Amino acid sequence: MSARRALITGITGQDGSYLSELLAAEGTEVHGFVLPGDPLLPSLQGLVPGVVIHDGDLSSAASVASAIEASQPDEIYHLAAASSVAASWENPVVTSDLNGTGTVRVLDAAKRFGEAHGTAPRVLICSTAEMFGQPEVSPQNEETPIAPVSPYGAVKAFAHRMGQVSRSNGQHVSSVILYNHESPRRPEGFVTRKITKAAARIAKGSPDPLQLGNMSARRDWGFAGDYVQAMVAALRHDEPDDFVVATGISHSIEDFVAAAFAAAGIDDWRAHVAVDDGLLRPNDPADFVGDASKARRLLGWEPTVSFDELVTMMVEADLAALGEGPR
Repeated sequence: MSARRALITGITGQDGSYLSELLAAEGTEVHGFVLPGDPLLPSLQGLVPGVVIHDGDLSSAASVASAIEASQPDEIYHLAAASSVAASWENPVVTSDLNGTGTVRVLDAAKRFGEAHGTAPRVLICSTAEMFGQPEVSPQNEETPIAPVSPYGAVKAFAHRMGQVSRSNGQHVSSVILYNHESPRRPEGFVTRKITKAAARIAKGSPDPLQLGNMSARRDWGFAGDYVQAMVAALRHDEPDDFVVATGISHSIEDFVAAAFAAAGIDDWRAHVAVDDGLLRPNDPADFVGDASKARRLLGWEPTVSFDELVTMMVEADLAALGEGPR
């Protein structure tokens, strides 16, 4: 029997790297869809030496179709996205094409591949809690009204709905509604990594303060390595469906800062943090916390890494990059 084949868009990102490692370890033949010249590709190939790469661009329907034809996948994990909410306000057109129309191109190409070959690949879409906007209920679940308040949330809501429409039309399309998930592989453009890197630098003697915006915003933070396991379980579930993936516990940005500085050996974090109103973003949701009971019940999934363990993991990686241990 030939090995299962999986095509991952966005394979060089945080989630793509953990997912490709997970799939390769179980014996799945891993294919990645990447932009030509992606600077993160060498790092991925170091983690998963056997990954097969297909150059392409989500803005091109032809290149998406070509990658699917070349990889002949049983499974498609669609992770590629412009993932910054803040940047979506500056570049709504780019966000719309990549996150919205790009998802439609993947769904359409998978459907056409199935029509041509008799068997269509299963598709997983990565949705986001941001599409709930300013939720009136907490925690949120799969039935929470979709009411986005940012370009990013609105476009991801469109992609989520298109996945549901495709599923109602016979495609095997599942979605995971992901809450915030982090790791030592998270880029510094995200506030969590900005915090842990700053804590490490300050622990090493840097005089530069950490500049942050809204310290009271609350998020449900989990470990990316846990969340990719939910992706696989959701895609392989007999009945395609939507699943919230979250820890069920929210923390504030201030909580994250305090945990990061403590992990770096700094007790008085307030002396090293400055609030910059210029970093505040419009319509920042006050509290996101997810109810993943459906994923627990139907997929047998649950998170394994706690909030404190996650923050410590990230800080230790940043300290190691600067030289072991705090000053």
